[in-house]
Amino acid sequence: MTAIKHALQRDIFTPNDERLLSIVNVCKAGKKKKNCFLCATVTTERPVQVKVVKVKKSDKGDFYKRQIAWALRDLAVVDAKDAIKENPEFDLHFEKIYKWVASSTAEKNAFISCIWKLNQRYLRKKIDFVNVSSQLLEELPKVTEESVPSGENQSVTGGDEEVVDEYQELNAREEQDIEIMMEGCEYAISNAEAFAEKLSRELQVLDGANIQSIMASEKQVNILMKLLDEALKEVDQIELKLSSYEEMLQSVKEQMDQISESNHLIHLSNTNNVKLLSEIEFLVNHMDLAKGHIKALQEGDLASSRGIEACTNAADALLQCMNVALRPGHDMLLAVKQQQQRFSDLRELFARRLASHLNNVFVQQFTQALLQLYNRSYFLSVPGHDQSSTLAQHSVELTLPNHHPFHRDLLRYAKLMEWLKSTDYGKYEGLTKNYMDYLSRLYEREIKDFFEVAKIKMTGTTKESKKFGLHGSSGKLTGSTSSLNKLSVQSSGNRRSQSSSLLDMGNMSASDLDVADRTKFDKIFEQVLSELEPLCLAEQDFISKFFKLQQHQSIPGTMAEAEDLDGGTLSRQHNCGTPLPVSSEKDMIRQMMIKIFRCIEPELNNLIALGDKIDSFNSLYMLVKMSHHVWTAQNVDPASFLSTTLGNVLVTVKRNFDKCISNQIRQMEEVKISKKSKVGILPFVAEFEEFAGLAESIFKNAERRGDLDKAYTKLIRGVFVNVEKVANESQKTPRDVVMMENFHHIFATLSRLKISCLEAEKKDAKQKYTDHLQSYVIYSLGQPLEKLNHFFDGVEARVAQGIREEEVSYQLAFNKQELRKVIKEYPGKEVKKGLDNLYKKVDKHLCEEENLLQVVWHSMQDEFIRQYKHFEGLIARCYPGSGVTMEFTIQDILDYCSSIAQSH
Repeated sequence: MTAIKHALQRDIFTPNDERLLSIVNVCKAGKKKKNCFLCATVTTERPVQVKVVKVKKSDKGDFYKRQIAWALRDLAVVDAKDAIKENPEFDLHFEKIYKWVASSTAEKNAFISCIWKLNQRYLRKKIDFVNVSSQLLEELPKVTEESVPSGENQSVTGGDEEVVDEYQELNAREEQDIEIMMEGCEYAISNAEAFAEKLSRELQVLDGANIQSIMASEKQVNILMKLLDEALKEVDQIELKLSSYEEMLQSVKEQMDQISESNHLIHLSNTNNVKLLSEIEFLVNHMDLAKGHIKALQEGDLASSRGIEACTNAADALLQCMNVALRPGHDMLLAVKQQQQRFSDLRELFARRLASHLNNVFVQQFTQALLQLYNRSYFLSVPGHDQSSTLAQHSVELTLPNHHPFHRDLLRYAKLMEWLKSTDYGKYEGLTKNYMDYLSRLYEREIKDFFEVAKIKMTGTTKESKKFGLHGSSGKLTGSTSSLNKLSVQSSGNRRSQSSSLLDMGNMSASDLDVADRTKFDKIFEQVLSELEPLCLAEQDFISKFFKLQQHQSIPGTMAEAEDLDGGTLSRQHNCGTPLPVSSEKDMIRQMMIKIFRCIEPELNNLIALGDKIDSFNSLYMLVKMSHHVWTAQNVDPASFLSTTLGNVLVTVKRNFDKCISNQIRQMEEVKISKKSKVGILPFVAEFEEFAGLAESIFKNAERRGDLDKAYTKLIRGVFVNVEKVANESQKTPRDVVMMENFHHIFATLSRLKISCLEAEKKDAKQKYTDHLQSYVIYSLGQPLEKLNHFFDGVEARVAQGIREEEVSYQLAFNKQELRKVIKEYPGKEVKKGLDNLYKKVDKHLCEEENLLQVVWHSMQDEFIRQYKHFEGLIARCYPGSGVTMEFTIQDILDYCSSIAQSH
């Protein structure tokens, strides 16, 4: 090991100005044993750097190489594995853990000891030594960097480092002086004893010179001591003067303290006076109400604009005085209490005046509006009076009265209402109830009369309105079904009057309803909604502004929540004088609107019922219009009264629409056909065409297209099922004719309207039409050359039994003579007569409405020609060279069919 140390020091560390202090032979734990050396080194230059270097023998084995080095300051933990038992394993924790196995426990302990000593001397950060015996660390010799000689002269005995005393190196100047001195004695190296003796003599001479110099300076020392004594006397005199000055200053200090105390009292008095003045100014500035304001509150004119402005300013000033934030102790002052009581009296007085005046304004506006309403609709409510003049005068314009002038007059008091809301909530709530009570009665009269006029316009003339039983402003239908039946004009001899009609809601058929009437109903219904929408929005906006309530982003509510607000619902929710929170204010707007316009939803439902009774197809118009207005209202405010009410009414309209579709399907199932007349196009098929055409025109660009598509699906399914049902029950008309004509009509309707959701049904209708046309042609045509058909059926049977076609003519029953005999029975004249009878039969089966006679006749002509070609083919194959031919040709068939069609 000593030889290895010398080699490592010489070859690796000396060139890098490093000293090797300790070495241990190790290998990595758990791997193949590749030995290497861990070396503890220090640098020879300052600052000293301590490292742990891993040295490995080269692959050739002739020299060592430096593999990796770690700074000792990066070492965190030294784990010796076991502090009691001898164990060659140990771990070094740098940035990661390195596990080593030493060649011997002694080498491991010496290395760990060296690391510990270097840590104690050079590092501030202490390394954590784990599983290392503390006794072992104390007993191990102290290792220093000086204990290892440098270079080649390093002495190592028995593997332990030689411990030598510490020494201090000479600096550059000392080395220079020694060299100069040695140069003066040439024999200094050869005769060391003589050189040492010379140095001793020179040292004695220097000591003597020093002693003589000290003795020569005694006189100077005595002089210095005398000067020190004189300085001490001067210091004593200065201290006496300072004492006298201090006594004089003490008396001055007492006088200054007295003056300072007097100044403090004066300053304290001034401060108190300033604070008192500030408090008085605060109370005067914030709790003093001008005489003009007091007069305005007591006597101000609430009817004029100038008086309202003065009262508003005075009320704001009073509110500021009452809401001033008093400082601690102010409320204990008698003047403050008196002023607060005065403000309370003024507030109570003005609140009573304001509430009384606004109630009078409400009554005045209500009375004025009622007078206008009575002037407009008085004669409508007089029993037995001829209403024609009244209707001519008042029903030309279907409009609701405009409340904008009333709103404009009341909005002048909006700020005063806000003041009343924050100061006296009880009176504010009372005004709110009074306003709702007056307005609900007023709007109820106006809206009912408005809907009365709308119903009269819908039913047409005044006499017709009497038949419906429209009395006063109730808007209820009191007429019976029979009275409604009188409105329908039945057309005699009409095909639809013989069957149950899809549109026969109240026994009114579609043919009896003019398109102009439906357009008129659509315009009236749209005008009703267009009048109601701005009325509700304007009233809601006014309520929000006048009563200072939060309007937007309110919580959605339903009509079920709209309890009657009479009886103090609002007062039960909030105590008097307590402002409503934001969410309650939003609810309050909704509840006020429900109370004021409580008649809108019933009146709309009555109007919808009337429109549905007049014509069930009106539900289509109402569904489109109502959906559009609901969508518009929800875009403005999804939770507004208007949006909620229209949404509820839309549900009713949708139910009526679904009911209309269900009734149509039910009436399809109840259709009964006449046993004596041909069927033709079924009523519900024609009426589906009418329904689809009307629906497509109504629902063009509508928001509720999906509802119509669902209705289409239900209706077309019912049409298909019931067409087949009627066809199966038909006795006069063949089943194939019923199916062919009706599905041809359905296909033509769907092709013309191009309804995207019914593309599959259109293809199905076309397929059914084609199949039943072919079936009817085959069934009706049958075998016009019956005997010839029987003859050739026998021929085909013989061929099927295995007889060759050219040998069939040798059969006794099927020889050439028998063939000629059968052919002679069908001359051209007989063939034409048979085709003429067939044409009459087809004409008797088909209806004129669908105009399929020529189509069917052409198909029969093609089928007959096909049979003729089949017979000719059999003759050519089975009777070759016989010269036997039919007595008529294909051209003859074409001529016969053409002449028959033209003759009819």
